[in-house]
Amino acid sequence: MEQSGSPFSAPQPRPLPLINHVPPWPHTFHLPAASPVPAVPTWLLDSALLSPAPPPGVMDGPRSDVGRWGGNPWQPPTTPSPEPEPEPEPERRSRRGGRSFWARCCGCCSCRNRADDDWGPEPHRDRGSGSGRRRPDSRGSDSRRPGSRASGVNAAGDGTIREGMLVVTGVDLLSSRSDQNRREHHTDEFEYDELIIRRGQPFHMVLHFSRPYESSDRVALELLIEDIVYVDHEDWRQEYVLNESGRIYYGTEAQIGERTWNYGQFDHGVLDACLYILDRRGMPYGGRGDPVSVSRVISAMVNSLDDNGVLIGNWSGDYSRGTNPSAWVGSVEILLSYLRTGYSVPYGQCWVFAGVTTTVLRCLGLATRTVTNFNSAHDTDTSLTMDIYFDENMKPLEHLNHDSVWNFHVWNDCWMKRPDLPSGFDGWQVVDATPQETSSGIFCCGPCSVESIKNGLVYMKYDTPFIFAEVNSDKVYWQRQDDGSFKIVYVEEKAIGTLIVTKAVGSNMQDDVTHIYKHPEGSEAERKAVETAAAHGSKPNVYTNRDSAEDVALQVEAQDAVMGQDLTVSVVLTNRGSSTRTVKLHLYLSVTFYTGVTGPVFKESKKEVVLAPGATERVSMPVAYKEYRPQLVDQGSMLLNVSGHVKENGQVLAKQHTFRLRTPDLSLTLLGAAVVGQECEVQIVFKNPLPVTLTNVVFRLEGSGLQRPKILNVGDIGGNETVTLHQKFVPVRPGPRQLIASLDSPQLSQVHGVIQVDVAPAPGGGGFFSNAGGNSPLGETIPMASRGGA
Repeated sequence: MEQSGSPFSAPQPRPLPLINHVPPWPHTFHLPAASPVPAVPTWLLDSALLSPAPPPGVMDGPRSDVGRWGGNPWQPPTTPSPEPEPEPEPERRSRRGGRSFWARCCGCCSCRNRADDDWGPEPHRDRGSGSGRRRPDSRGSDSRRPGSRASGVNAAGDGTIREGMLVVTGVDLLSSRSDQNRREHHTDEFEYDELIIRRGQPFHMVLHFSRPYESSDRVALELLIEDIVYVDHEDWRQEYVLNESGRIYYGTEAQIGERTWNYGQFDHGVLDACLYILDRRGMPYGGRGDPVSVSRVISAMVNSLDDNGVLIGNWSGDYSRGTNPSAWVGSVEILLSYLRTGYSVPYGQCWVFAGVTTTVLRCLGLATRTVTNFNSAHDTDTSLTMDIYFDENMKPLEHLNHDSVWNFHVWNDCWMKRPDLPSGFDGWQVVDATPQETSSGIFCCGPCSVESIKNGLVYMKYDTPFIFAEVNSDKVYWQRQDDGSFKIVYVEEKAIGTLIVTKAVGSNMQDDVTHIYKHPEGSEAERKAVETAAAHGSKPNVYTNRDSAEDVALQVEAQDAVMGQDLTVSVVLTNRGSSTRTVKLHLYLSVTFYTGVTGPVFKESKKEVVLAPGATERVSMPVAYKEYRPQLVDQGSMLLNVSGHVKENGQVLAKQHTFRLRTPDLSLTLLGAAVVGQECEVQIVFKNPLPVTLTNVVFRLEGSGLQRPKILNVGDIGGNETVTLHQKFVPVRPGPRQLIASLDSPQLSQVHGVIQVDVAPAPGGGGFFSNAGGNSPLGETIPMASRGGA
C-alpha cells in the first residue's frame, strides 16, 4: 500500500483493470488514515480527491482570483426551453450508462486513462437534446477508444496479461448503506448505494484477483488526504455536518421570526447537484481539496449572476414568473430543479441563498451554519460607515442616500483552517452567496475570517471591509449647511449588527454569536476596531468635528401586531440634563422591504414637546389597518423615521426604527404513527388573518426522509376563513425528522409550519425504504378537507 500526493497537487492514480473472465480470488485491503483518526471527519472524500489528474497544462491557465478559473465556463442558451418533467430513477441511471457514483467520480476504479479525461467546461449545446442534468461526459461514459491503456494494465505496460501475473478482476467497495464503510463514515444517510466516504479515517475495499495474493505481490493505491476542515467537537459535527434541518431567523431584533429549513443534504440527487455545480464552473479536481477555493466557488455559483448559477435573486415583490422566496421550505426542490434543467431557479433572497449554501457545503463535508445579522448594513462607497444625508430642515435627501440597512441579512459560517492567512485566523469564516457587491469582479463573498472582522482588520482577504460594515459600522447622519457642505450632526454607534444569531447546537433555540463577530458595543476594543476599519475606508476623517450635545435621549417602541390588525408606534423622549428642553419632533411612517428599500411616506406627525429636567414624555401615533393595507409590500415591514431638534442647545435627534407585522403559523398534526415504508398522514390547519380573500394559494410540503418536495394548489381562501388539509406520505428513513410546510399567495406570504416526526424502523429491522428517489410528484391540485368560519 502506498499513499502519496499533497494538498496542492493532484494525484496520479494507476488504473485498476476490471476483468471478469477468470475466477476471482478475494483479498481485503484496509486503507488507513494518514493521521490520527477523528470520529467524524468533516470533509467528503469525493471526486476532488479520487479523480484523474487533468491533462497537462490545463491547470496552468490564468486565474482571476482564488476559486476563479479562466477559460470558457459552460453557459446555457439565452432562451430557456420548458422545464422537463422529472425522469424515473431507472431511466436517469440508464442514460448515464448504468455506472456507479464511484465510477463516475473515481478515475482509477472506472479504468480510465487520465489523459482521456475531458473535465473542463461543457461547450454550448442545444438544450432541445434533453440534456440538463450533470453532463454525460467522460466520467459517466462507458466508451473506450481503440488502443486506450484502460483496456488492461500489467507490469509490462502493454496490455498483455501474462501467465502468473496478478490481475485485478473486480473491486468490491463495500458501498451499501448498511456496509461498514458507510456506517463508520457517517454517510449512511445519503440516499445513494454508491461509496461515499470522508477524509481522515480508514475505509475498506475488497479486491478480487486472478490468483491468490502472495507477500511478494505489490498493489499500489494513491490517495490525496489533507484534512484542514476538521472540527474537534463531536456535537458540532453532528449539528453542522450531519443535521438535515435547521432554523433560519428573520424579522427585526425586537421581533424575531423563525422558520425551519430542510437542508436535505443526504436526499437522493442532492450530491449529484452539488458536484454538478462544481463541474459547471469548470473547477479543476485538484482544487477541490482546498476549502477556501470550494467555498468561494459555491458562494458565486449559488447565485445566478456571472455564471448562470443556482438561484435568481428577486427583491421586486413581483414573483409571478417563479416562486416567492418566502414560499420555499428547503433546498432540495431548488437543487434538483437546477440539476434536472440546467437553468437558474427563480427566485431567491438572502435566506434562500444561505439555506442552499448550507446544504451544498454540508453535503461536501464542510461544517456550515446559517447565520442571521439584524440591522445589517450595505455599504456602497467603502466608507465603512452608513451615511444618511438630510437637508437644512432634516428632510432625507434620497438621491444621496445610497447606503442602506437591511432589517436582517442571512449568510453562512463555515469552519476551516486558513493557511493563506497569518496565524490566528482559522475557525469560522463568513461565506455569503447573496449577490450584493462584486468581489474581484464576481458576485461572491468570502471566505472571510470572523476573527479579522471582530478586530477591524479589513485588509485581510476576502471581502473583510464589506462584511465588517455589515456588522459593526456606525450610522452617521449628515446635515447640509447653508454653504452647501455637509456636517455630521449625529452618530448612532449601536445601530448596526445589533444581534447575530444562529441555531443552537443540539436544540432549536437561538444561539447568540454576536460576541464572536464584535467586541461589546461601546467598549474600548470595539471602538478601536471601528476606528481601525474606518481608517482604511474612503472617509478616514469621518469622526472629526462631531457635535457632542446629547441631553435628550430618544427611544422608539412598536407594539407586537399581527397582519390585519391596527397598531400603535410611540417615541419616548427623556431629558437627562439639568435644564428644561424643548423638542420639535417629526415622525414619518412608510412601508419597507427587508433590504431597507422604502415606499412613500403614508402617515406623518409633528409635535413640540417641553421636557422638564429628568422628565420623560411619550408621543404616540396610531395606525389603522385600512391606512397601511394599500401600502403593504413583501414581508409587511414598516419603517418609522424620527427626526428632532432641541431648541436650547441645537442637539439633533435622529432615529430609524423598523418593525414587522407578524403572520400566522401553520398548525401541523401527525395522524398516527410513522414507520419506514408505511403510509401515514399529516393534518395542516390554517386561518386567514386578513378580512380579504387570499387568491391562488399554494402550499409546499417537504422533509428529508419523509416527503420529497411537493406543491399543493388549493385555490382561494376567504377572509378570516379556516381551512384544513390532509396529506399522506411514506417515510423512507428512520429517526427524528422534520416535516415542513409553507403557504404563499399574492396577498400573504411568510407563513410556515413544522412538526417533528419520530420515524420507527420498518418491521424486521429494515432501515431504508427501497424507493429512495421519492414518493410524490410536484404540482398537485387538491380540494380542501374542510372549511370553517372564523
